[in-house]
Amino acid sequence: MSDFIRDDDGASNVSSNAHLHQLIEREIARNPARRNFLKSGASLGLIGIFGSALAACGGGSDAPAPGTIGFKAVTTSSGSSVVVPEGYTADILYRWGDPCVAGAPEFATDASQGWEAQEVQSGDNHDGINFFPINETSGLLAMNHEYINPEYFFAVTGSEDWYHPEVAANTKKMLAGHGVSVIEVRKGSDGKWSYVKNSSYNRRITGYTPITLSGPAAGHDLLKTAADSTGTEALGTLNNCGAGQTPWGTYITCEENFNGYFGTDDSTFVPSTLQNRYGLSAAGFAYGWHKGDPRFDLVANPNEPHRHGWTVEIDPYTPTSKPKKRTALGRFKHENAECVLSKNNRAVVYSGDDERNEYLYKFVSDGVYNPANKASGANLLDSGTLYVARFDAGTVTGDNQGTGVWLPLVWGQNGLTPENGFANQAEVLIKARQAADRVGATMMDRPEWVAANPTKAGEVFVACTNNNRRGSNDTPSSNKADGSTTAGSARPAVDEANPRAVNNWGHVIRWNEAGADAAATTFTWDIFVIAGNPALEGAKKGSTNITAANTFNSPDGIQVDPEGRLWIQTDGSFNNTGDYVGQGNNQMLVADINTKAITRFLVGPDGCEVTGVCWTPDGKTMFINIQHPGEVGSHPNRPTSFAPYSGMDAFIANNPTAFSKWPDGASAGRPRSATVVIRKNDGGVIGT
Repeated sequence: MSDFIRDDDGASNVSSNAHLHQLIEREIARNPARRNFLKSGASLGLIGIFGSALAACGGGSDAPAPGTIGFKAVTTSSGSSVVVPEGYTADILYRWGDPCVAGAPEFATDASQGWEAQEVQSGDNHDGINFFPINETSGLLAMNHEYINPEYFFAVTGSEDWYHPEVAANTKKMLAGHGVSVIEVRKGSDGKWSYVKNSSYNRRITGYTPITLSGPAAGHDLLKTAADSTGTEALGTLNNCGAGQTPWGTYITCEENFNGYFGTDDSTFVPSTLQNRYGLSAAGFAYGWHKGDPRFDLVANPNEPHRHGWTVEIDPYTPTSKPKKRTALGRFKHENAECVLSKNNRAVVYSGDDERNEYLYKFVSDGVYNPANKASGANLLDSGTLYVARFDAGTVTGDNQGTGVWLPLVWGQNGLTPENGFANQAEVLIKARQAADRVGATMMDRPEWVAANPTKAGEVFVACTNNNRRGSNDTPSSNKADGSTTAGSARPAVDEANPRAVNNWGHVIRWNEAGADAAATTFTWDIFVIAGNPALEGAKKGSTNITAANTFNSPDGIQVDPEGRLWIQTDGSFNNTGDYVGQGNNQMLVADINTKAITRFLVGPDGCEVTGVCWTPDGKTMFINIQHPGEVGSHPNRPTSFAPYSGMDAFIANNPTAFSKWPDGASAGRPRSATVVIRKNDGGVIGT
């Protein structure tokens, strides 16, 4: 069978826009002393490259202030369990296949159930998660199910030919494994949490749930299909990665790598410029869904991909409500949606486009939210201005930070005109990537989760996971929606002055909006942390406070807790060799924003990603997700006779739990993604 890839490893941005690494190079060139310091390999740390040297680990007064870190760090691990600090307990709450709605069957451990069971059970590969309180001891968890692992998703009955997407029921089962779960959770008298299997709140939204298309792009011809001639009702939500929560109590789920589900067997197919810009191809991610459901065939239904790549708003408190794809927030590979209020109570939603060399966006609503009337938020996300970020070199007197501008993506402005391929505002939003190319946004190293600091207005962080494809001087470039090339323009090559010629480890950027107002159109910024491995020399080295005790790579999920601690989750290499030696399984760390001390809090089981984090309002319970445990790849504990994605059939047929039995242990029939509840044994606030 073909290789399966769960993420889009490509890069589809061929614009001539500046990359963030160029700004770093310019700053080093502007200050030769800093150039020498950086080239020595001694500095790449919590220096905000455009800022002053930052505090080393540790420090603090005798009386811990809110946001300080008070637990003993855990060590790296390549084992098969969730590791948490002394004094903490981690409990399994909700696994792939667990019954969700009333009447749903228990999970068949051999994965033999069909789509009818899967659509009422928990989906696979849990990701973004948010908590919505009901009272002091109960609430709702809304969570994403990003994708499925085909190697574990179906039963094997002796035949090695186990994957049949051309069978419509099989494709529908995979669609049912995607989407969102909403479940009620309650805390018992012993402090332990459980989910309520028969709660009337419980709900599954899948890859074929009807969803309203709303906002400026709704009804546009590019959103119309044979099944929906109005362009106002999509079918399903796919590749739901990160998420967000609005002040009015709704859940925002984000569609990320939707492109990989589409394909075609038509040998005459040639991707259009628009399809190319969003990474669509005949092969896709080799799921082959077009064989079992024609809406995923790029030739039969060329507009269907335009109905994905949006943010979807869901009311978790009203299980009969219909989700809405909010087109005003733009179409791209949304990682998460961080929603805050501006000084005058406009809704502001930040989102990164998770692909190499893509952009950072924010939306500012036209309307104003009234905190005394939650209904006033009902349609705030349907009208407003979408912006994209341009990061500039440092000019701020005193602290030498960088500066930046939010560029509006508004039809008729900054080249977003018919002659450049944008007939109206709807096309600006459907072609958001090309619009961002045109206005000159800054390319970034896979901008993923965005997190705002609730203790400091206007302070926001973005995780840039990694980037090994910056481009070269012979890379074509384009700033037009029609794909035409700008003469003489090309991406600059990386030179020795750039501390991350190949950014295998990632970093976190912090910015502060002008006037501490989320709706501002300018900001200052610095680099909060550069991840890396202290065992490596020279420019590959990470931050000065990244040591063998807290080394990590590929920051992905981030969130700031109510007391102001920045939590960092990783989704990177777990092979524990070469560039990643000593880093072990994917993990979760926490940073004291004031001192910038970083401490490892948790390590996940082998083969997993640690993702999604939220708290109860009192900060005493944390919910996280463990995604794709036992996903076969480069992990040192994988079966030694198994080469990744070759011989897959025999491996699954004979040993589906040879790599991982998490979380079920000896009774496991398959590895299963799951939600984990973390509590401090003394009942205190998590992280203290």
